[in-house]
Amino acid sequence: MSDDTAKTRLESDSMGNMEVPADAYYGAQTQRAVLNFPISGRRFPRRFVRALGMIKMAAAEVNHELGGLSDDITEAIRSAAREVIEGELDDHFVLDIYQTGSGTSTNMNANEVIANRATELMGGEVGSKLVHPNDHVNQGQSSNDVIPTAIHVAAAEALVEDLLPALARLYGSLDEKANSFDKHVKIGRTHLQDATPVRLGQEFSGYARQIELGAERIESCLGRLGELAQGGTAVGTGINTHAEFGARVASRLSDASPAEFTEAQNHFEAQGAQDAAVEVSGALKTIAVSLIKIANDIRLLGSGPRCGLGEIILPPVAPGSSIMPGKVNPVIAESVIQVGTQVIGNDATITAAGQWGFFELNTMLPVIASNLLESIALLATSADNFATRCIEGIEVDAERAKGLVEGSLAMVTSLAPVIGYDRAADIAKEAFKTGKTVREVCEEQSVLPADELAAVLDPWSMTEPDSA
Repeated sequence: MSDDTAKTRLESDSMGNMEVPADAYYGAQTQRAVLNFPISGRRFPRRFVRALGMIKMAAAEVNHELGGLSDDITEAIRSAAREVIEGELDDHFVLDIYQTGSGTSTNMNANEVIANRATELMGGEVGSKLVHPNDHVNQGQSSNDVIPTAIHVAAAEALVEDLLPALARLYGSLDEKANSFDKHVKIGRTHLQDATPVRLGQEFSGYARQIELGAERIESCLGRLGELAQGGTAVGTGINTHAEFGARVASRLSDASPAEFTEAQNHFEAQGAQDAAVEVSGALKTIAVSLIKIANDIRLLGSGPRCGLGEIILPPVAPGSSIMPGKVNPVIAESVIQVGTQVIGNDATITAAGQWGFFELNTMLPVIASNLLESIALLATSADNFATRCIEGIEVDAERAKGLVEGSLAMVTSLAPVIGYDRAADIAKEAFKTGKTVREVCEEQSVLPADELAAVLDPWSMTEPDSA
């Protein structure tokens, strides 16, 4: 850096000079954006900044291969970009999410940070443009292909490294419970009213399958998300870049990532639309809806402990009330539900933003990036937390579940094929009126011989189709 006692230094861009903090690696364009967009204080997430570093490193290497950059400048850019990838320069990525819709300010933020750090590594003075942010770091690129590429790279990596493993963990926890709970018969419920019996394991198998399908939906999106806009430059035509640039950058990004990337089949689609991001967000919303359903079921099944359903016992993780001693609430399930609603809201934003692709460019890229990556991160952390702090500790109140089955009027359902619907309905009404069980009414009325009645009213047999 220049004089350590100075608070600012002078940098310039095509609009003129700007005072920039002396210890900042960013330059004039970034500083203009700092002043232009004092909106929310929300910055791009770590994964997005990492993706920018990956793109700039790959671009420098490809430009070197194609004869566009010298050895020393390439190596300096690579070193600076690696620091961006590893998070060492995060404090210099200072821009608000709510900025120019193309994300040009953030692309230039990356270009300036990497150029100044590379200049410093080469022994030059920060701000001297020994390594130039546009001519060198942004060579063969445009914000219009860099930012869409960064969205895809960041989202794909987050899905592969964070969300899919978390869903696998949650699926495994639910599947284990489905197996261990399968011996317990409980009452089913439709319309929040008693229905015919099910096994608790069957209920949990449904939850497990929801999560399994959610993971499959994400996996089905990865190929389309893996198509990168890089190489299209300003409007998709590839002006000012080499014809092989996009494919080579995609190949290098694949080598550096657990996700797979290819050059977009059609650059006009890749830059004029954000359909892949909208699709992924839709899959995330579906997972959010699944998690809300599962979490809500679990908190209802565990309601009580004495005056609710109480068929399962949730692990106590925290005191539930500041006024009612001993109260324990289903707080983990409630946190999952809140995450789900946030993801649904994010999807609404992404859906609206996806419509903002006018002609050759979508101009809602920063807000798409922010909401998409937030949804992935929230679902990943909450799914893992749900598994470890709730699902894996659930126990069954077997006596409670058994008693509710026996007391349910829905037990009469298995009698209908034997004695007819109308007579079965009369038995149910009598049981409700007198407070007796269906079995007790049937025994009093000698509806069937004892052994036949026991077989017909066997709760386990009601949880499977009739045998041939």
